[in-house]
Amino acid sequence: MENERLDRVLEIFYRLLHGEVVPNRLIAEEYRISSKSVSRDVARINDFLAEHRELMQNAEVTYSHKDRAYILKSDEFLKNQELFALVKVILGARCFSKEDMLFIVSKLRKFTTANDRKLLDEVIRREIYHYHEVRSDCDSVINNLWRLVQCIDGKKVISVTYLKMDRSEVVRKLKPAAIMFSEYYFYLIAYAADDTQYKARYFRIDRIKNIVEHRENFQLDREHSFDEGDLREKNQFMFPGDNVRITFEFSGLSLQAVLDRLPTAKVIEQNGTKSVITAEVNYGRGIIMYLLSQGSWVKVLEPKPLVEDMLAEIGAMGERYEEKCFYSGNN
Repeated sequence: MENERLDRVLEIFYRLLHGEVVPNRLIAEEYRISSKSVSRDVARINDFLAEHRELMQNAEVTYSHKDRAYILKSDEFLKNQELFALVKVILGARCFSKEDMLFIVSKLRKFTTANDRKLLDEVIRREIYHYHEVRSDCDSVINNLWRLVQCIDGKKVISVTYLKMDRSEVVRKLKPAAIMFSEYYFYLIAYAADDTQYKARYFRIDRIKNIVEHRENFQLDREHSFDEGDLREKNQFMFPGDNVRITFEFSGLSLQAVLDRLPTAKVIEQNGTKSVITAEVNYGRGIIMYLLSQGSWVKVLEPKPLVEDMLAEIGAMGERYEEKCFYSGNN
């Protein structure tokens, strides 16, 4: 009899831990016991929680008169507004398949408070209904991510089967060094296994179709190790390049948006609607594309090679508009 009660208490506790709202009446009917017995079982759970308050993060089983049910509250649980913010970020990233997205949200939901959960579920349902994942060439971005993290940690040489931008398939033998996320995609930053110059290469993880781990291990000198925080500050666009300091004039509507996009950016001069900004960035195709996206609001001042690259790109864009277009519209 005591074993049956212990099993029942553990089952109720397990359900509460997984975010279930546990109605007194239904529990009594399910286990064929009285409502008072359910109350005693809950009291026993609360005694355990009180004795292990620090371990259980101040958890407590409370009774909701509105729902006529027991609910577990804990400092460790996500609040609904916290989960909603997380879901918004994950949905906005669009980097996971819809199936993986639903699985992640379902798991997170189990560790939220019961208050307003119906409202939260409805909001999340609408968000997921309109979710559009980015196209992926691998079976699972999440599985690729974790496997690469393990290879980086174990300093294992790997070979990857990779789809390039032109959709041609290549095999690369690599020393994996770091993983970054930027604008919908996760990137593996690695060195070619036979590269003595240690030139960083960037690979989109969703394009890695296969990973083979070799029995070889490697070591990286401090100068070739990646500081992800420093890299995130200076390389927002996932194009490799040397660190340079750039200076440009900005006359657009939102100066703050530029400062947020380039974490190292500082305003060094202001004159009316014009601001002169300096920033330390990776000099590559990425920063050129970003500056061009600001149109006539941006004028690059330094360094000279960047000014020349911008002028060349703008000139090439102008020439494209002078070419005869083959597109005939809807006619």
